[in-house]
Amino acid sequence: MDNTEMQNDYKKLYEAEREKTEVLLSKIEESEKEIEELRFKLDRIKNSFAWKLSTPMRKGLHFYEKTKYRLTRYGSIPGLMRKVRSKIQERKNMKRHGTASFPSPEEALRQRETVFEKKVKFSILVPLYNTPEKFLTDMVDSVKKQTYENWELCLADGSDHEHAYVGEICKRYAKDDKRIIYHVLDHNYGISGNTNECLKLAAGDYIGLFDHDDVLHPAALFEYAKAINEEGADYIYCDEITFEGDSIDHMIVLHFKPDFAIDNLRGNNYICHFSAFSRELLDEAGVFRSQYDGSQDHDMILRLTAKAKKVYHVPKALYYWRSHKASVAQDINAKTYAVDAAKRAVHDHILEVYGMDAKVESTRAFPTIFRIRYPLFEKPLISIIIPNRDHMEDLSRCVESIINKSTYPDYEIIVVENNSETKEIYDYYKALEHNERIHIVKYEGDFNYSRINNFGISFARGKYVLLLNNDMKVITREWMEELLMYAQRPDVAAVGGKLYYADNSIQHAGIVIGLGAHRAAGHTHYKDDKMHLGYMGRLCYAQDVTAVTGACLLVGREQYDQVGGLDENFSVAFNDVDFCLKLRKAGYLNVFTPFCELFHYESKTRGMEEGEKLKRFQNEVALFREKWKEELEAGDPYFNPNFSLDYSDYTIK
Repeated sequence: MDNTEMQNDYKKLYEAEREKTEVLLSKIEESEKEIEELRFKLDRIKNSFAWKLSTPMRKGLHFYEKTKYRLTRYGSIPGLMRKVRSKIQERKNMKRHGTASFPSPEEALRQRETVFEKKVKFSILVPLYNTPEKFLTDMVDSVKKQTYENWELCLADGSDHEHAYVGEICKRYAKDDKRIIYHVLDHNYGISGNTNECLKLAAGDYIGLFDHDDVLHPAALFEYAKAINEEGADYIYCDEITFEGDSIDHMIVLHFKPDFAIDNLRGNNYICHFSAFSRELLDEAGVFRSQYDGSQDHDMILRLTAKAKKVYHVPKALYYWRSHKASVAQDINAKTYAVDAAKRAVHDHILEVYGMDAKVESTRAFPTIFRIRYPLFEKPLISIIIPNRDHMEDLSRCVESIINKSTYPDYEIIVVENNSETKEIYDYYKALEHNERIHIVKYEGDFNYSRINNFGISFARGKYVLLLNNDMKVITREWMEELLMYAQRPDVAAVGGKLYYADNSIQHAGIVIGLGAHRAAGHTHYKDDKMHLGYMGRLCYAQDVTAVTGACLLVGREQYDQVGGLDENFSVAFNDVDFCLKLRKAGYLNVFTPFCELFHYESKTRGMEEGEKLKRFQNEVALFREKWKEELEAGDPYFNPNFSLDYSDYTIK
């Protein structure tokens, strides 16, 4: 083909694409006109006399609907009152984490006199830019009040001439306290550049990142020095509180965080404040990068934690994040560029760690809470294991939803028949024979969920096995892809999805050990509404969890065999949690993803077992608590110890 022909071909392609663009632009214009028209009609309705006259009635109707929803959710008026009392108590408990948590004069003296083996020096970096006077003095004073006194405060000032008072205040502080180092920048280098300028002033062993409008708890550096000495931590973070106004006790949000969880960090910069890390770690990871300005901290945290030897979480609220008109804490739209920067930071991090060109998308929870779409390296055979006894209606609904909904191309279904008695189920098995994907294998013996699944998996040909209850119904078309995109990673074993009861309330969104009346294990966000965002948006991004339910669990066959499959001593309860704990002990992560959704038609009102069933359940609780005694005593790393183990909704103790 000569150049003329090639040019003609390119020209045709260009013209075709241009025509498509024109059509799309035309459609956008039509849509915008339609939106404008609808907005005009809506405004006209809202400004009408009839609309205003109906306001009391509409408010009454909304109150009725909310009350009805709450009664449905909490079961009864007494249940609703218990929730109200719980929330009132929680509001009281919140106050314990403000000024009431500050050390007494006696405790402050004890902390000041404590001699650590490693008397590390903290360099706290604060880039300044037109900082309001009140915010500036609150920030500096909170550092000066630290009970651990081996610190330096490095202030790099990029303020403009109209905010000259910033320099005057800082010079006064620096004159009175030699630990405060102030430097005027010749111009504003941006948040990353200004922080790097702060770093040039630092001489400490550990670097702390502090925003110019926030406040530190007096014991923050003491707790961090303790973590360095007792835990060998080279990266430390803590819980934080968002406040507004002039007092940290005017709390908006208490953010109690999990221990280090890499998938949480990719989906949401939950670590955020207050980070401190060793200089050696910083030297290895590199300084702040201006291409991520706005989310430079997310980029830096991802890089630092990837190289850290020991990431340590102090489960105490030691940082107070001020919410004001210009802050991200109040409105991400104050810094819209931060969203794009965060997406790039997460994308580039995943590319570096796994070589995956993942898509990073904002979710309905918040623009900087992300859904991550990992590409699939391969699409191997997945073996779906479904134990079944009778329950033809449940099984047929489950199988047909898999066949009709699933977009994943390569799977087999192994139904493990367990002592069924009805004619209709055997007729259904016969009807399934024509489908080459489906195999019926017969298990003989008493019911033992673990043994039945282990038996079924012995017939599996897939690289991955997917444990599935017979009372499930697929919602998400790409449900297997959503599970596999995590299970394919070398650091992940079990992956579970988000399960709903028939009324659209949540049955499963991850399992916490120690949760519930029996203090063995329980589901978080249990019975919350399907559209609930979850605690700090947790129902809107994939995250690391201790365990996922065996009702829908994907795992590599190699990992399944590595830990010996399901423990047959757990015939009914806790076999899935035990399995996940074995995987965790083997060094793997377990992941919950809310983007794989299924209905679970298990009865949520069946109540506690009775008689022999109750005795068996109690025996399995005792067995589980004995086997995993150390893990239960240590607490679930993904469930902050400041939360009550009596509730599944992250109620503060």
